[in-house]
Amino acid sequence: MQPRIPRQSALEHGIHRAENDARLSDELASVIGGARRRAVRDGDRQIDTAHLLHSLLDSDPEARAVFGDGPRIARLLGYLVQRSIGYGLRWQSGVEDSGAVPVVTESAGFSPLAAASMEYACERAAHRGGPARGIDLLAAIVVDSQARAVEVLGRAGIDPHEVLARLDGWSGRPGERAGGGEATH
Repeated sequence: MQPRIPRQSALEHGIHRAENDARLSDELASVIGGARRRAVRDGDRQIDTAHLLHSLLDSDPEARAVFGDGPRIARLLGYLVQRSIGYGLRWQSGVEDSGAVPVVTESAGFSPLAAASMEYACERAAHRGGPARGIDLLAAIVVDSQARAVEVLGRAGIDPHEVLARLDGWSGRPGERAGGGEATH
């Protein structure tokens, strides 16, 4: 007899476990949920850094503020929307992995780079003494030049080093920047 409710795949179970990680803020857990839905909708086997970036920009105002308003953010969102067509199609045949970090096998459902980014975000937040937030994840996904998110940033004309420099200026409190300034371009 077939169960009426299908069992969750191991992939989905691993992702849901990540969403319930106590090291993540509620907002970041929501971002992961959004990235998971994007990966499923796009027919991708794993959440990659581009899924995470797109979800951050859609649902985390603090992470989005790093990019400012105007044509650059619109261009970036345009490239992210187009990932399921064009250059995003070639990503479906491979796993996002730069080889620069050891493969994290515990994070089912994430590409090796996305899993490493999640861990780095949690470590970054631990130094601050709080749960990982969107800006911690954003900092984590822009540090590896092989990340798909970095490729999308480059296509949109945004330097990932500039993004990281802006993030290094954020204070430890949500909604504030070190020095009181706002992100400008």
